[in-house]
Amino acid sequence: MAREWIEAMRLRTLPVSIAGVLAGCGCAIWQDSFSPIPALLCLMFAISAQIASNFANEYYDFKNGIDKKGREGFRRGVTEGDITPEDMKHATFIMLGIAALIGCSLLLYGDIWLIAVGCAILIFALAYSTGIYPLSHHGLGDVTVVVFFGIIPVTFTCYLQTGEWNELPILLTTSVAIGLLAANVLIVNNYRDMEDDKAVGKHTTVVLFGRKVMGFVYLISGTFAMIIMTPLWIKLPLWTLLIPSIFLILHVATWRKVICSQGAALNPLLGRTAINLFLFAFMLLIACVV
Repeated sequence: MAREWIEAMRLRTLPVSIAGVLAGCGCAIWQDSFSPIPALLCLMFAISAQIASNFANEYYDFKNGIDKKGREGFRRGVTEGDITPEDMKHATFIMLGIAALIGCSLLLYGDIWLIAVGCAILIFALAYSTGIYPLSHHGLGDVTVVVFFGIIPVTFTCYLQTGEWNELPILLTTSVAIGLLAANVLIVNNYRDMEDDKAVGKHTTVVLFGRKVMGFVYLISGTFAMIIMTPLWIKLPLWTLLIPSIFLILHVATWRKVICSQGAALNPLLGRTAINLFLFAFMLLIACVV
């Protein structure tokens, strides 16, 4: 049973939430304001919120008849009968509660208005898969990922350590770049599931625009992310240009395999896309330390 719950957490996607916090820490270190405790709390909050969103996605997709047995994607415990729907529902709200408690502890390092940001994050963790207008069902999943796995974690992880909104243009471009790379993970997921999603009326961007277009978007997103970070690259030592270069080599290699793969063969490429993002954020962090 433990294995089924671990699978439900979707560990291959967790580097996405970790990357946003790493990039935010890098920006804080670059401003000589690194603080380990709020950084760790941001990391715990990001991971717990993503797990809650993953649990909610599995529960509500099963409830709405979107998932089916024997799907090409990662095994869904509820759909396959390994986990009861009630248990998954309870686990979803337990994880939301844990995330909320961690978020409240961050008030020690920020203003009271952060409550609104935390509530928005937890609401959208559910709204991605359920509600009167589930975002992932109407082509808005990619935008949601850019905001909640890029802009918000990078900017607020940095803010909670610096206490100020210094170097805002660099902070925002970095956060958008991380968000675009995170959205690529979702593109691979939806690339794999296009036929299944189309059959149940789930209108992801891949269903709406097709694999060819979104494969191109995947390539351009990674390239554009490196370009918009130019304001930061020019402020870092010259050797740090190796970071976007290394990333682009990995990115293009992964893209070439994505557009030539289908079905279950895309599962490891989804994980590789997430790891590419994590490695980029980690290298960025190291560059800011050095």
